[in-house]
Amino acid sequence: MSRTRTALALGTAAAGAIALASVTASAAPLPLAGSTTVTPAGHAFRATLSGKATLKAGSVTVTCTVSVATGSVPGAPGNNNPAGPVSAPISAPTYSSCTSSMWGVTPTVTTSGAWSVSMQDGAPISATMGLPVGGLVVQTSGLASCTVTAAPTAPASVGGTWANGAPSTLTFTNASVPVTVTGGFGCPTSATTSTFNAVYKVADTTDPAQQITVGP
Repeated sequence: MSRTRTALALGTAAAGAIALASVTASAAPLPLAGSTTVTPAGHAFRATLSGKATLKAGSVTVTCTVSVATGSVPGAPGNNNPAGPVSAPISAPTYSSCTSSMWGVTPTVTTSGAWSVSMQDGAPISATMGLPVGGLVVQTSGLASCTVTAAPTAPASVGGTWANGAPSTLTFTNASVPVTVTGGFGCPTSATTSTFNAVYKVADTTDPAQQITVGP
């Protein structure tokens, strides 16, 4: 084999080895999530909307000023996960006193099914609200008749953050929610996602003197 061919073969082999090493390094598993503990174990809580909640699909925004959900911290030892989040079922949040950005249109929000919330300790503390299939439906009446269905084909997860305090807060900022929209003129039927914004104050209803807290 000529020197030129030999050099070319060695160069190709070296490039292949570097590429393989790069792929192997990028395929390394991610570190496991850290420990999470939610306290007080077994206490019931109530999440109450602070301000307003908005759900925007296309150019249409639905705003609600009243929303409530309830749940309970898992009893010990279920309130601790040494390698991940702690999850708990919650009631389907209720939404009322809602308005639409479309003139002459009145929205009604209905929720159903098994909802959940999970918290993962960190900086910041992450929180995820779980929606069942079709668990939230917005219907409008008036000048436009539209139906917006969240999580239309599969359960969905809505990401947010948790802050310990008195009371603690659960915040969703421009969280993406999969939706389908049906209806006639004025309905944003091309929208496949919606953005959700809301802040909830979370109070301990078993012992109001205590706070629901997330830690390691």
